[in-house]
Amino acid sequence: MKKNIVFVIPSLSAGGAEKSLVNLLNTIDFDRYNVDLILFKQGGIFQSMVPKEVTILNLGTNYSIFAKRLLSSSFHFLFSLKFLLFWNRIIFSFKNIEKNNISVTEQKSWKNFRTSLPDFNKKYDAAIGFLEKSSIYCVIDKIQAKNKLGWIHTNYSSSGMDINFDRYYFNKLNAIITVSPECKNNLCDNFPEYHSKIKIIYNVVSESIIKKLSSQTIVNNSLIFNNSLLTIARFSTEKGCDLAIEAAKILHENAIDFKWIFIGDGTMKDFILNKIDDYNLEQNVFLIGLKQNPYPYIKECTIYVQPSRYEGKSMAVEEAKILGKPVIVTNFDSAKDQIESFKTGIIAEMNPKSIADEITKLLQNKDLQNQISTNLSKNSYGTESEINKLYDLINE
Repeated sequence: MKKNIVFVIPSLSAGGAEKSLVNLLNTIDFDRYNVDLILFKQGGIFQSMVPKEVTILNLGTNYSIFAKRLLSSSFHFLFSLKFLLFWNRIIFSFKNIEKNNISVTEQKSWKNFRTSLPDFNKKYDAAIGFLEKSSIYCVIDKIQAKNKLGWIHTNYSSSGMDINFDRYYFNKLNAIITVSPECKNNLCDNFPEYHSKIKIIYNVVSESIIKKLSSQTIVNNSLIFNNSLLTIARFSTEKGCDLAIEAAKILHENAIDFKWIFIGDGTMKDFILNKIDDYNLEQNVFLIGLKQNPYPYIKECTIYVQPSRYEGKSMAVEEAKILGKPVIVTNFDSAKDQIESFKTGIIAEMNPKSIADEITKLLQNKDLQNQISTNLSKNSYGTESEINKLYDLINE
């Protein structure tokens, strides 16, 4: 008999965790599992890549109204005499005014947000919160399942989350899954009492699919350059795009011939655009938005650059390695889990000068570029077999 499982994630918009889930869903054996998916927001760039066998659940009228703007949603609940939802919608908005720590804000506002969600009556063999915070909280508070699993895709300490808030929810999980040894060690340091149930499942990456998709043509040929750099990231503090722009300024001032393409979007986009203008980088730095298929751009770039302040395990870095591209990463905690410096890439210090220096050295050393690419070609980076670790946890 097939087992019933459900995944929860806020959306399938841009992001490594979101892409990782889509890859995983495309690897699942649907002869063995019926799969449901809960999205708090539909229409993300990766949603069209969800297999047809997956059922995306409707969250109901209350949720759709709650998700509207404050005035519209609160007045609707008030006039419908749904006073609990009315108050929770208002409180939710006030809590989200605080933007200093978005992670803690999401935690603190969860109890208000959850009132808009239905109680899912279907009983599952496994429920999987595929992203830290609200995905996991939803699995615990709203879903009936024999096995409850929660995924942490980031370095927990760097995220600034409230440990005591999560401790309550982690206690109710059968397993806590993370994506690299460094992330596991960090979780064990923060939650030593849960050491035995913290597991590693690497992001599912398919070499064959990535190589096939990379062969597609880039429509805008003007984006194909010599000495081209590429970064795929959300424009946010943790992804370090501000460090990248400062590094680009140094390269420009040093008369280095380069073009730097950024694929992504996010809250810092206007800040980045202003910096490009301030530093006269319009002929060097190009923001081209979100791309469902970024692989042709990786294939055409000279160097892939990941300037993050912290990462769990960067999907984009693994994808660049699959396509044989020299990678420069900053020295975030899990960098050494992915890059062996000067063999499979280069690890720079987490500052603009070091990033610019390492880019300059690599751009000017074709032999090192070729050696790194040769080293990468000798290894396999596909991780489709990681799905078996998930099957084991589901079947426990």
